Amino acid sequence: MNRYTPRPTLTAQSHTSSQLVDQWPTAAWKQSFRRKLLAWYRQNARDLQWRRTRDPYRVWVSEIMLQQTQVATVANYFPRFIAAFPSIAALAAAPEPQVLRLWEGLGYYRRARQLHRAAAVIVREHGGRFPREAAAVRRLPGIGRYTAGAILSIAFDAREPILEANTVRLLSRLLAYRGDPRQTAGQSLLWSLAEELLPRRATGEFNQALMELGALVCKPRDANCGECPVRSLCPTHRLGWQRLVPMAKAPPRVEQVREAAVVVRRRGKVLLVERQPGERWAGLWDFPRFPFDGDDAPALIDGVAAAAGVICRPLQLLETFKHSVTRFRITLECHLADYVRLASDKRAAAPKTQWAPTDDLEAYPLSVTGRKLARLVAMR
Repeated sequence: MNRYTPRPTLTAQSHTSSQLVDQWPTAAWKQSFRRKLLAWYRQNARDLQWRRTRDPYRVWVSEIMLQQTQVATVANYFPRFIAAFPSIAALAAAPEPQVLRLWEGLGYYRRARQLHRAAAVIVREHGGRFPREAAAVRRLPGIGRYTAGAILSIAFDAREPILEANTVRLLSRLLAYRGDPRQTAGQSLLWSLAEELLPRRATGEFNQALMELGALVCKPRDANCGECPVRSLCPTHRLGWQRLVPMAKAPPRVEQVREAAVVVRRRGKVLLVERQPGERWAGLWDFPRFPFDGDDAPALIDGVAAAAGVICRPLQLLETFKHSVTRFRITLECHLADYVRLASDKRAAAPKTQWAPTDDLEAYPLSVTGRKLARLVAMR
């Protein structure tokens, strides 16, 4: 059986000869692929809490949490979040700090803020019901084409394609596509395939099966082709190109950074600074934190004055943490200091600060390192 037919819309002008996809899956190939994939998924799908429902709110929350986050991590956060905010209306009515506190540790906090904003839009413009029209869904904060397609297909069985990290890799291999799937030409090609592969029914199940196969079998470096239900249909497997397809992303340039965080004490309370839009961890609270190239007390005093508008007296180094944020590898020195007075000059830059009792720190949304430091302070 000839499983491929020429794809006339792809030309050498849009791809180099080594990247050109000369053949496109036939109707028979697509039918066989759907049948094999769904049969495999029904036997091998992981039992995940958000798969036990078609409630669009729960599907939406899970899809936002799963962006750039491991399934095992989301499995711990999802039930707590839903218990705290069981409906779109409950999420919309919650204060943002409470939402961020429940999100704490998942990272990429912009997702939580956009989720919160989108809930308010749904309550205000859609009567608290998640919209079913793709255009309306994509207008919500934090929802792009992939997320809209995932929610609508899973919750409503809408015939919407998806394309995310796992399916980019899987579909690239199903075409033996040697170009860069992140570029415009590659994205256009893969979206076309994702749309053409959709079955007439059970599109949500099919899309989840695509993601599951990419996550469990068609892995980036160690593709488990022996367990793949569609290996007989895969030209990358036939050619032995698993390590070549898809084209690897250039590694980011890692930058070493040194910072200080200072716990400033005053009458049983500690000073917190609210992180502002455009800053790392916007919307969260933090101890005064700043780039730190010095090794002496004056550098710490100046840093706290600029970050929080107070003068302090450094006492001791509490701990040194090493952590990563995107491409930055950060060495964070955590210091203890006592409050002296307000800064009298114009160095203060923080628009909002607060003195928090150490016993209340658990209620504030903090970054991972901020939480570690808060618990270290609470034990003293």
